Amino acid sequence: MIWNFDKVLDAKAPHYDQRQASQVRPRLPSVASYKKLDPMTVQVTTKAVDALFPYQMLWFLISSPAQYEAVGRDWTKFAFQPSGTGPYRLSALVPRVRLDLVPNETHWNAKRMPRLAKLTLACIPEDLARANALLSGNADLIELPAPDAVPRLKGAGMRVTGNDTPHVWNYHLSMLEGSPWRDLRLRKAANLAIDRDGVAALMGGLATPAVGQVQPSSPWFGKPGFQIQYDVDQARKLVREAGYSPQNPLRTTFLIPTGGSGQMLSLPINEFVQQSWAEVGIAVEFRAVELEVAYTAWRQGAADPSLKGVTGSNIAYVTSDPLYAILRFYDSKQVAPIGVNWSHYRNPEVDRLCDAVRASFDPAEQDKMLARIHEIVVDDAVQVWVVHDTNPHALSGKVKGYTQAQHWFQDLTTLG
Repeated sequence: MIWNFDKVLDAKAPHYDQRQASQVRPRLPSVASYKKLDPMTVQVTTKAVDALFPYQMLWFLISSPAQYEAVGRDWTKFAFQPSGTGPYRLSALVPRVRLDLVPNETHWNAKRMPRLAKLTLACIPEDLARANALLSGNADLIELPAPDAVPRLKGAGMRVTGNDTPHVWNYHLSMLEGSPWRDLRLRKAANLAIDRDGVAALMGGLATPAVGQVQPSSPWFGKPGFQIQYDVDQARKLVREAGYSPQNPLRTTFLIPTGGSGQMLSLPINEFVQQSWAEVGIAVEFRAVELEVAYTAWRQGAADPSLKGVTGSNIAYVTSDPLYAILRFYDSKQVAPIGVNWSHYRNPEVDRLCDAVRASFDPAEQDKMLARIHEIVVDDAVQVWVVHDTNPHALSGKVKGYTQAQHWFQDLTTLG
C-alpha cells in the first residue's frame, strides 16, 4: 500500500508515475500522510475530518511491485503486462485496437469465474461503425449505439438497453473577474435557452433531460427555486437585461471535447446547444480538443494561462458519490488545480455545508446537507446542465446473462 501511495503522491519516489498521478491525485484531495503500522495495517491521515474519504479510495488502483520489477521498472511495459487477482487476465493488447481477456484460472472467487473462454474488447470510435459491427456479427455487444441506428438495430432483432446512470453532460462556467458568466442573468438564460427534450430526441431517446447536477430522484436534489426548463422568451429577456441581444450577442469561447468515453455525442449536442444559444443572443465559439486535452484543462481550472479567453468548459462525468457529484465542484477548497472546481465558484454557505458534510458520519444528515448545497448551486445557475446519460448498449440475441449496470463499471463475468 505504501509503495502504491508513493507511485502517485510522492514525486521523489523512484517508481513515481506522472501519468497515473495526474489521474489519481485529484481524486485523493484529502490525503495528508500515510504510514505502515504493521504488516497488515496502513494508517492514512487526512487533512481534516473527512467522512467521505472512503469514496476517494475507490479511485486508488493497486499495482503489483513484483510485476513492476519483473518488467524492468517500466510503467509503459507494465501497461502491456499487468497483473492482478481479478476474474480475467490479459491475453493480448493492441493499443487503440483491441484487448483480449481470458479467464484467470487462479481467481480466488469460484462463483465469479467467467463463462466465456475469451472476451475481446475492440476499440471502434465511430458510432455507426459500432452499429455495423453488431449487425454484421463482428461484435456481439456495443456501447453507445448511434441514435439514428437504433430503429435498424431493433428491427434486426438486437436488444437496446440503458439504465438510470449517475452522470451529467454540462458546461462549467468561469466565475473569474472579467468573465461574462459572473452575471446571474446570463447563467440563467443559458440554461433556459436549451430544449433538453430536443437533445434527448437527438440522442434517440438514449438520454434524459438534466435540471440540475443530479436527477430529481436523487436524495441530493432538494427543492431548487430556479426551475430549469425550456423558456426562450425568458432567456431572451434576461440576455437583453444583461446588455446583449441576437443582433448584439455576447461572444465568448468554450473548450469542448470531440468525443470519448462518457461524452455521449459530444459534437452534435454541442452544436445543438450552440444554435439554441445563438437564438437568444449568446454566440459561443468552440475550441474542440481531444478528450485527454479537455481533461487536462478541466483539472487546471479556468485561471490557467493556457485557457486565456475561454470562459466555459464542457466535460461530462459521473456523479456517483458526494465528492464526485457535489463537493469537488462547489467547495472553494477544491478550486483547481487542487480539485476540479474549474469555475472558481465561491459561496460561504456552500463552503460551510461542504465542511459539515465531511464532518458527519450520518448518511441521512449528509443527504440533507447535500440537497441544500444542490439547491443553492442550481439557484446560482453555476453550470449549464443539459442531459444525463443512460449508458446505452446494444447486444445480439446470442448474448446471455447481461444486466445493464447503473454505472460504467459493468460485470462481464456473467456473459455467456
